[in-house]
Amino acid sequence: MRARLASLAVYLMLLAAAGALGYLSTRAGATWDWSWDARASIAPQSVALLRRIQGPLEVTSYASPGRGLRAEISGFIARYRRFKPDLTLRFVDPAADPGATRAAGITVDGELVLRHGARSLHLTQLSDQAFTDALARLARGGTQRVAFITGDGERSPSGRANADLGAFMAQMAAQGVQAVPVNLAQVAAIPQNAGLVVLASPLARLAPPSVRKLVDWLREGGNLLWLTDPGSTDLGLTPLAKELGLVQLPGEIIDGAGAAAGLADPRMVLVARYPPAAITRGFTLDTLFPGVVALARSGSNWKYTPLLRSSARSYTAPAGTGPVPAYSAATGDLRGPLDFGFALSRLSANPLRDQQRVVVIGDGDFLSNTFLGNGGNAALGTRVFDWLLGDDALVRLPPRAAPDRFLRIGQRGLDALTAALILLPALLLAGAFALWLRRRRR
Repeated sequence: MRARLASLAVYLMLLAAAGALGYLSTRAGATWDWSWDARASIAPQSVALLRRIQGPLEVTSYASPGRGLRAEISGFIARYRRFKPDLTLRFVDPAADPGATRAAGITVDGELVLRHGARSLHLTQLSDQAFTDALARLARGGTQRVAFITGDGERSPSGRANADLGAFMAQMAAQGVQAVPVNLAQVAAIPQNAGLVVLASPLARLAPPSVRKLVDWLREGGNLLWLTDPGSTDLGLTPLAKELGLVQLPGEIIDGAGAAAGLADPRMVLVARYPPAAITRGFTLDTLFPGVVALARSGSNWKYTPLLRSSARSYTAPAGTGPVPAYSAATGDLRGPLDFGFALSRLSANPLRDQQRVVVIGDGDFLSNTFLGNGGNAALGTRVFDWLLGDDALVRLPPRAAPDRFLRIGQRGLDALTAALILLPALLLAGAFALWLRRRRR
């Protein structure tokens, strides 16, 4: 009897301990994220944006009760409230007050409305990326209009062709940047409400009046992003290059440093290290530039900061396709390292801006639909736009990427993996057969 009572007491204590642990689990929690750069948790960009947004942030969810959606939304917002205690959440039943729901412009059950001060944003998708983009738009303070020059074969900000920038600008649109096409042949001047003008790799020669409008935009203190490519020196843009004090060097950059990363074509320039600049401070992601023209300074009216640079193994060679030409000093080839990206700044002539900013990059493909997903291309493009638009706090947001998203394996590794997949089951079968024979003999 004494032994039974002792066993019963042990069981009761175990049940009491399990109940206590269950109760404590409802009152407190702990989270561990062992993924690379903690990408399974809230992104560092989101944390930085939450800390930048000053004052209360209110989230209103128009979710019907009884479907489990409210619990999901509560858990989602609770993750962000850890980093911003004045982030509040309230629920509104769409069926209980349909008039207020229609007045708020609600179209989806569970739609979120974020309010910060006088600004409000709607979210119809419950995801970390959508919430982070909304935080970026709130932190930006308003929609920024970017004028994309069109009419001369430039890359389209909304196109889906391989060379267009539609995918990148869709990401920027989610963060409050609106692309506005501007044909210089059809307007008297570039709209003054544009925060930035983008000239993205024109193919045809620009008319002198169009080039003059670009030069006037610069002289009036406007910001500019100029993406150029090899073989584009005869497009009538000499006055623009002279105004910026930059020249394009002949040919294109050949850089064999990318071979260590598996790049077979040395015309693709891989950049892993960046000169010190406001745009690339703390930026550690590799970027890929297919077909690059080198740039050099020719003036002193600006403050010039090198932004992108090829390796010491690089050199210039005539642009083209086919076999890669070898270095030849006799034909005027230049040895690297070679600059192909510059950030320019000076005091602005526009009273609404303190500083005028320009970025010139000798490649437009790195932001195209084809190459946007390579390494940190999209992250670098976002930093360039944020800096040109004057959102310096967004430029300093930490980049997020994981090196373990893809498995790169050569033919030898693939053969070894295939052999292992065949040999391992065979060894297991052989071991099982040997064990069966041994037991049978007994």
